[in-house]
Amino acid sequence: MYPKKSSTLLRDWDLWGPLLLCVTLALMLQGGSVDSKDDGGPQFAEVFVIIWFGSFIITLNSKLLGGTISFFQSLCVLGYCIMPLTVAMVVCRIVLLGGSGKVSFVVRLIVVTASFGWSTFASTAFLADSQPANRKMLVVYPVFLFYFVIGWMILTFSTAQ
Repeated sequence: MYPKKSSTLLRDWDLWGPLLLCVTLALMLQGGSVDSKDDGGPQFAEVFVIIWFGSFIITLNSKLLGGTISFFQSLCVLGYCIMPLTVAMVVCRIVLLGGSGKVSFVVRLIVVTASFGWSTFASTAFLADSQPANRKMLVVYPVFLFYFVIGWMILTFSTAQ
């Protein structure tokens, strides 16, 4: 659960896990909008594109700042670090089954905030160590924004009435 700072973990990268997590999160967020007519169609694509395009931009930023991590290793780290937010989405869906009131919102806020912190901490443990010392914050800030947007989508999710 705690990110180990090991280069051997980064050598064994794959993109299947991040793809599965992305699809799972996108499917759980689908159909939650009040303005969706029948199927909530574009929401799956929106979540999917935000996750993969955001990961691509963060990875490109890392490489342009002189990072030593490879392109696909960075995509792998960012993708696997979505796991806490995916779990938060499952918890939020369960909490929303009980109704949407102030208590529900507070519980969801705590869960999403904790998951956001965990995702950000875990991914920056890998990405910041691959950067020169004077450029670490230039890599951490976009990662913070990336997970913040995903967390915000989870927090503002509401079931269609």
